Amino acid sequence: MTSDTEQARAGFTAMQDGTPEDYRIISNASRPFSQDLPNRVLTHLKLLGDDHGGFAVDRLTHSLQSATLAHRAGKDEEYVVCALLHDIGDTLACYNHADLAATMLQPFVSDANHWMVEKHGIFQGYYFFHHIGLDRDMREEYRGHPHFEHCAQFCHQFDQNAFDPNYDTMPIEAFEPMVRRVMAKPKRSIYMRDSKAA
Repeated sequence: MTSDTEQARAGFTAMQDGTPEDYRIISNASRPFSQDLPNRVLTHLKLLGDDHGGFAVDRLTHSLQSATLAHRAGKDEEYVVCALLHDIGDTLACYNHADLAATMLQPFVSDANHWMVEKHGIFQGYYFFHHIGLDRDMREEYRGHPHFEHCAQFCHQFDQNAFDPNYDTMPIEAFEPMVRRVMAKPKRSIYMRDSKAA
């Protein structure tokens, strides 16, 4: 394996001047970086273990417990990975964490699961917004959306109840192969010739 300093480099200083050969070099160099995405995601997920945020369990345990509940309920791997990663944005997007997680997952998951992750912050508010002066029924704006119940069920069954320090939560190692499989190949991307919504 060649180091980054030994790899061929494109010759342009402005993208408009690039040649097909330049972009072949870039494409070849980006492949191993893209394939390593699951490892970077898992490394970032572990950062959630540094903070409880006032909850009974730290943010990583909450994420693992959410995924454990989903797995034990028989949900498929894609759904379980969404449960595992739904709060990964907490470290970098304190005010819109669901958006970050949804953006990261979008190439790899169905429209329903993407929407579930993207909107879970609002739907989770049903359980506590009224305690902090917000409208717990904020989710009603989306009533009638095809994925409304999908998201509501996720929050009720696998999110709002995943803060139990005594629960037999599965370790992160149990989910690592699932993350690698789900993120092995995108279903859609602007960089794919035949990209379709899942």
